[in-house]
Amino acid sequence: MTANDFERYNPREKEPFWQKTWDEKETFTVSDEIPADPYYVLEMFPYPSGRIHVGHVRNYAMGDVVARFQRARGKTVLHPMGWDAFGMPAENAAMANKVHPREWTYANIAAMRTQLQSMGLSLDWSREFATCDEAYYHRQQMLFLDFLEAGLVTRKTSKVNWDPVDQTVLANEQVIDGRGWRSGALVEQRELTQWFFKISDFAEELLEAIDGLDNWPEKVRLMQQNWIGRSEGLRMLFEVATEQSPAKTIEVFTTRPDTLFGASFIALSADHPLAAELAKTDPALVDFIAECHRMGTAAETIETAEKKGFKTTLEVKHPVIEGATLPVYVANFVLMDYGTGAIFGCPGHDQRDLDFANAYGLPVIPVILPEDADPKSFTITDEAYTGPGKVFNSGFLDGLDVEDAKAKIAQTLETRLVDGKPQGVRQTNYRLRDWGISRQRYWGCPIPVIHCDHCGVVPVPKDQLPVRLPEDVEFDTPGNPLDRHPGFRNTTCPECGAEARRETDTMDTFVDSSWYFARFTAPGAETPTVPALANAWMPVDQYIGGIEHAILHLLYSRFFTRAMKKTGHIGIDEPFKGLFTQGMVTHETYKDDSGQWLAPTEVAIEMVGEERVARHIGTGKPVTIGSVEKMSKSKRNVIDPEDMIAAYGADTVRWFVLSDSPPERDVQWTEAGIEGAWRYVQRVWRLVNEASAVLDTSAETLDEDPASIEMLKTAHKAVDQITRDIAGLRFNRAVAQVYELTNAISKFLPAIAPAPSLTAIKALRTSVEFLIQTIAPMMPHLAESCWGVLGHDRMVCDTPWPEADPRYLVDDTVVLAVQVNGKRRGEISVAKDAAGPQVEEAALALDAVARILDGKSPKKVIVVPNRIVNVVA
Repeated sequence: MTANDFERYNPREKEPFWQKTWDEKETFTVSDEIPADPYYVLEMFPYPSGRIHVGHVRNYAMGDVVARFQRARGKTVLHPMGWDAFGMPAENAAMANKVHPREWTYANIAAMRTQLQSMGLSLDWSREFATCDEAYYHRQQMLFLDFLEAGLVTRKTSKVNWDPVDQTVLANEQVIDGRGWRSGALVEQRELTQWFFKISDFAEELLEAIDGLDNWPEKVRLMQQNWIGRSEGLRMLFEVATEQSPAKTIEVFTTRPDTLFGASFIALSADHPLAAELAKTDPALVDFIAECHRMGTAAETIETAEKKGFKTTLEVKHPVIEGATLPVYVANFVLMDYGTGAIFGCPGHDQRDLDFANAYGLPVIPVILPEDADPKSFTITDEAYTGPGKVFNSGFLDGLDVEDAKAKIAQTLETRLVDGKPQGVRQTNYRLRDWGISRQRYWGCPIPVIHCDHCGVVPVPKDQLPVRLPEDVEFDTPGNPLDRHPGFRNTTCPECGAEARRETDTMDTFVDSSWYFARFTAPGAETPTVPALANAWMPVDQYIGGIEHAILHLLYSRFFTRAMKKTGHIGIDEPFKGLFTQGMVTHETYKDDSGQWLAPTEVAIEMVGEERVARHIGTGKPVTIGSVEKMSKSKRNVIDPEDMIAAYGADTVRWFVLSDSPPERDVQWTEAGIEGAWRYVQRVWRLVNEASAVLDTSAETLDEDPASIEMLKTAHKAVDQITRDIAGLRFNRAVAQVYELTNAISKFLPAIAPAPSLTAIKALRTSVEFLIQTIAPMMPHLAESCWGVLGHDRMVCDTPWPEADPRYLVDDTVVLAVQVNGKRRGEISVAKDAAGPQVEEAALALDAVARILDGKSPKKVIVVPNRIVNVVA
């Protein structure tokens, strides 16, 4: 080996070599047998947009560290990859580029597969699939039919968000500021007959099980709890006081019956049956309901919109104030699908009700008195009081706390009858609604049912699956091409043989991603899963992905696993044992003098004194450096990881995204950071080659010199800490320990190189091998290359993880702080459990202490063993 060979590491040569070697040896391919000591690590699979971004690099680098680490520790690791490939972007691309969604999707998959493979990920590519593969959606249709038979699927009419441009139903989360997330069109409300998964049947079970998800982030567990939204309340009847009324009573659900004395209005949803009845004779109400429908159905939009109402001709009797009545409004902030679609408004203690009351001049009566507030002067104007307190202004409830008042009003109303029914009934409600899965688009999994005029809805027999997507479709006209495709739409009824219509809605793509992790356990099976394999591998030991999927994807996956258990496809309840949500990758933003966003590649940064100054590379004009934000195409602050890998190598990029900050926090991409990672790669390469030269020298002495023993201690302590840090997903802390080990070796090596003893060589070999093995999960190509330099025939990825020797983890010395009159003046290193006089002598010998004493004897020396010394002067 020449000097040039180990002066510089060349990733362009090394990385493709090792990737090819791993591939040829099928190093990370897992057999189809029941695994011994299994460990399943999975990153949320990507949508095939055509290019990976730095967020992908960070996500998959983290998962790869876990996979390689657990494999080295003797686990049989399943680490697969697939593609979340159905969805509207492919149809939009088809319309824009005159290309079939299938062609666009698979071309993007091929491009992204190559990009991901350049990262050197320890993936089992033999298990790869895309959700648009016929083999995958065939089994998904089988699951749908099993769920239908088990009573987990229903078809009903419901209000939906309708995108008039894309002509499809949108989930609430796809409505941004009242507009479709893709088209930007104003969303409308429509009433359509839809297919639903009955996730609400599992609401209580899904809620209770959250407490057992110990290895999930607390914030995600809380988000799931809030989304399920269990609430204890009272279902109550308000008697209509108006003689000419289509209804005798209005039923309300409330979680705050304790505030009933503060009620000042009743509000109905625009979709309430009573509102519809009243609108038959009131054109103005028809217009108001239409305005409400233009808001869409997204709860967030409804909550933040201006509170508007329409006063009807109806009034209701107040249940507990004799002779009092309340006006009835139709309001834009009341949802029909929660509770009863009607509320009573207590403006004093609900901000939404207060905003409405202030807008329409309704009374605001406070009935909950905060501690220390004066009941004579306590008023509410712009901010509702929602905290604890005592009930007042409330007749027979006065003086009670909130919970006691709730119980007493419930008991009171339960004993009264209105229209022959109890006026109050206690009830538990959930915010969670059934999951509407119908989408009016082509590029999705067809719903396997047939509509027959004689037989009704008929499931497609399993032996006639899959219901295939036709290839010959046109996208020139907006809307669902399946509706316009007679060869797909027209069929015969499997029961009576009559002419029938195939279901043209396809499934929400959230369905595709709600069971893919189970399919990975047996991707070639004729059935959705092989239960024995699914039960052996699952739940996923470590799932990694973005916080943006903390609610729906995870909740739907939890439901799906339970539904698959009920239908015999799996034997577990929870899909993910451990969950980790990584932070985003951010970058500075830049604007030119005209206010246009600039890409980082268009900007040159230089230091002028202590100030960072930017200029446009092309024009030389000044550039404004903006805030650090999430990388986005709109602000052009995007770094192309493919360019970075080409320039610095995959290991450098991986090392940077793992080392810069705690993995759950955002990481800021900087040129200085990536260059620092590149320098470290070269440093390790040089250090290993220099160490190799020393390791090849002959040694005769067996001196157990202190430096060698200290080097062994440092190495074993580093392994011990790095093992715990990687196991705890504290990658940046593991990196810090690796740096410390590198620094220690860098000091030790030149000190022993001229005349190494056998003990020194042993310490050097152990330390360098530990260094290579601990960087292997993070920089696998560099580690393999360095491992070869040391003469190993077996690849480092096939080598067991190093074990720290407990003998080297015990310190013989301790560092004690030394104070004089309570102020720190320095520190001393002494033998562990050294006697008091020895510690005192060492402390008084410190220059700083001696100067303060100035030849005088201290009044007292207090020694706290193994902790601190305090000198009283």
